[in-house]
Amino acid sequence: MQKTSALRLRTNRARLGHKARYALQHPERVVPYLRRAGRDGWLRFKHRGSHIAYYRAVMASDTARSPEAAVGGAPSHDRWLAIGQLQYDYLVQHGLKPEDRMLEIGCGNLRAGWRFIQYLEPGHYYGIDISPDILIEAKKTLVRYGLQEKVPHLTPVDNLKLDFLPDASFTVVHAHSVFSHSPLEVIDECLSHVGRVLAPGGFFDFTFDRTEGNEHQVLREDFYYRTETLIRLAEKHGLVARFMDDWESTWHPQSKLRVTHPTADPAPQQPADVARA
Repeated sequence: MQKTSALRLRTNRARLGHKARYALQHPERVVPYLRRAGRDGWLRFKHRGSHIAYYRAVMASDTARSPEAAVGGAPSHDRWLAIGQLQYDYLVQHGLKPEDRMLEIGCGNLRAGWRFIQYLEPGHYYGIDISPDILIEAKKTLVRYGLQEKVPHLTPVDNLKLDFLPDASFTVVHAHSVFSHSPLEVIDECLSHVGRVLAPGGFFDFTFDRTEGNEHQVLREDFYYRTETLIRLAEKHGLVARFMDDWESTWHPQSKLRVTHPTADPAPQQPADVARA
C-alpha cells in the first residue's frame, strides 16, 4: 500500500493557496494555528540566528503543555505508544541486537527509547536531545518503566557535532522525526560528524518529510526535502544513503533513509515481517 499520494508529495504547504484551502477544510484548526504562528514568530525573533535555540524554546513551550504531544502527533498516549512500537519493531526486524550500542539523536521523552533501553544490554543506549525539558520527561519515563538498572545515558546538547562522543562507538544511530524539524544546515552538521562515531558495519537511520515538488518549510518547524537532496548531502561527507522502501509500507507518514560507510554491509532492507498498516 502506497501511504503517500503523488498529490501530497507535490503539495507546497508554505503557499498561501494551500493554507487557504486547508483553513476552509479545517476551520477548527485556524485559531490554534494562528496562536502557534504568533508564538513561533516571537520565539524566532527572540532566538534569531540560531535554529537550535529557537526550537529548544518551542520544545519547552510544547513540553509544558503535553510531553507526549511535544514529540509529535496528537496528545494521545496510545499514539505515543504506537509510534514508539513501530520504530522499535522496524529496527529489531532489521537486525538490532541486544549487544548493539545505540545512539538516539532527538530521543525526546523516550517514546521509542524506553523499548530500546529495555532490549539492549545495560549501558548500551545513549540518548541526546537539544531540549532539557523533554529530557526531564525522559527520566520520568525511565522511572515509570523501571529501567534504572539499564543505566542509559541521557544528555542535553546544543548542536549535532557529537564531539563529546568517542570514535566508532555506535553500531546503530537513530533519529526519528528530527530532520523533519531541521533546516538543511543542521542536517549537514549532523551528517558531517555522524560518520566519525558510527562503527564499521553500522548504520544511521533517519526519517524526514518527503516532497517531490519544491522544498519548503512551515513556521520554521516543519521542513520538507527531496530524497536526492539528502542523499547528496550524505555523499558530500563520504557516506552512502539509500531510501528504505519497506518503511513506505508502514502507516507512518514520513520517509526513511539509511546512511552507512561506503564499505558497510548493512542489514537486509526488506525483512519478512516489517510492520504494515
